[in-house]
Amino acid sequence: MEANNFGAMKWSDQLDNGPAPAHVEPNEIGGGGGGGVKAKYGKKIGEGLGKTKAVASSGVRKVKEGSSAGVQWIKEKYHKTTHKR
Repeated sequence: MEANNFGAMKWSDQLDNGPAPAHVEPNEIGGGGGGGVKAKYGKKIGEGLGKTKAVASSGVRKVKEGSSAGVQWIKEKYHKTTHKR
């Protein structure tokens, strides 16, 4: 009767009857003398971020130039309509 006494156990004890999993540090992933995932993909990720930064910088510059041109156009239109005689 005691074998079926699930009421006294926690729900987590009912589901997990195996040993606790071993803790793995993030820098140990990939293992061995190869340096792990960070060493393997760090350079590629760095290159990708450099490209992303260049594209974002170019986009911001284009937006800034376009906004400046738009504001200048509005100023000219306003100036023409207010200074007519």
